[in-house]
Amino acid sequence: MSQYETSESKNPDRTLAFLVLRGWLGVRALITGIEKFAATTTIQKPLIDPTTGMEDPSGAMVEVATKVYGLSNYAAIPQSLKDKFALEPLMPGWMTAPFYYILGPVLILLGVMLLAGIASRTSLFLQGVLYIALTVGLILIKADDGVAWLGIHCMLIALALSLVKHNRLCIWNRF
Repeated sequence: MSQYETSESKNPDRTLAFLVLRGWLGVRALITGIEKFAATTTIQKPLIDPTTGMEDPSGAMVEVATKVYGLSNYAAIPQSLKDKFALEPLMPGWMTAPFYYILGPVLILLGVMLLAGIASRTSLFLQGVLYIALTVGLILIKADDGVAWLGIHCMLIALALSLVKHNRLCIWNRF
């Protein structure tokens, strides 16, 4: 038995509980980070006659919104929130600009780390710190529903940190 393993840390129920939390929190961070690179574009397609399945003979077109991903689409937060933060004196531009720049990549990195089991304790802690930082911003603009959601995320992270000694199926478990 290593210094991190005890008979208590080999409890299979707690191992499964930790794996579920690790999976959920990892997927949540990863997908949220990826979504920062999404945009909606509108393309025109020929109108299809539902009875024949053929293009409308008149040449009518319809606009179809499609979701696309790309580095050029990166937006850490919606413009409406950026505008609200710009009016908040406790959030100066020199502080928010770097945060906006790294938010998506950091979420992706922490999500991958957690899903792969790379330094799970550290990645959980850093996710908690990130959610606390996001909470501060939401408190300042009085977005109480978002604050509550982030509070739930922080509780899940705290629970996962309390179960991290049951971490299995990981690449690097030391940190």
